[in-house]
Amino acid sequence: MPTPIPSWDQPMESRQNRVWRIVSHSPLESLWKLEGVSVREIIRRTVKSTISDRVFGRAAELGFYFLFAIFPALVCASAILGMAARSAHQIYTRLLANLALLVPPSAMDQVLNIFNQTAAASSSGKITFGLLVALWSASVGISAIQDTLNEVYKIEDSRSYLGARLRAIALTLLVGILLTLCLVSIFGGTFTAALLYHHISGATGQLMAMGVRLAAWAVATALLVVVFGVIYHWAPDWRQRRWRWLTPGAAIGVLCWLLASVVFRTYLQYFNTYGVTYGSLGAVIILMMWFYITGAMLLIGAEINGQIESAVVEKRLRAQPGPNEEQQPRAA
Repeated sequence: MPTPIPSWDQPMESRQNRVWRIVSHSPLESLWKLEGVSVREIIRRTVKSTISDRVFGRAAELGFYFLFAIFPALVCASAILGMAARSAHQIYTRLLANLALLVPPSAMDQVLNIFNQTAAASSSGKITFGLLVALWSASVGISAIQDTLNEVYKIEDSRSYLGARLRAIALTLLVGILLTLCLVSIFGGTFTAALLYHHISGATGQLMAMGVRLAAWAVATALLVVVFGVIYHWAPDWRQRRWRWLTPGAAIGVLCWLLASVVFRTYLQYFNTYGVTYGSLGAVIILMMWFYITGAMLLIGAEINGQIESAVVEKRLRAQPGPNEEQQPRAA
């Protein structure tokens, strides 16, 4: 049952604590219905909250944890794929190569080299204890997201350490499967487009190949939105959960992440000074920077969703009649 909305001037607790408690216990049915709250107000609140919640500092923390978790996560995904295919790590290498349009080449080469070395060295025991260790290590990134989103949504985590970590492992598996499907979509689109281009000559073949590529990227983008939605839904310790396929935060976060990734890759293509500045560590620094961008877009999307919910709830609270008057004035 939804938590009843108390009066705005009821002296039970601070206003903001009361707003976030309602958000946690009684989430809105849709975040696209602003109920009279202006877009300008949402932007203002999001900017203010982004600064007060130290989103970019927390994104740097997530970037470090993502770097720590990526190779165990790739080995784990390759091991699971290996249950059905003998050359699993080679297949996964081909899938990862499709990220070249988003990830800077030097960082992508570093990831592929380390992944191939790690997968080859751990091939003998990946399906048993090694897989469990890889999965536990890979969940570090999701565990960091859990803590960070609890701070963003002002939620006090009531889960035990083991319970939260087991949820992080389950979420790691689900996110890994969805991201693999994204890569499969892009790979399948590229492969199909190449076949069409070589077997159908002229402008028709080119148009069909372009259409297939666009469709593949549309499917991959939709899956990324679902990934953001899954993280926003399961990572925080919500008291009452409500699944939403598409939220403004997820849509804006994914689009901004794609745009920022392309801009960052283009910048490095023409102004790459990381190798000169950091030497052999340049590829690692670039990868951490890309993870930083990823963490920032994920958190900004969460801030957008949170501020929409809190703004609508606050407007409802202001509309409730006070104890000594019939109606409180509505928020502007």
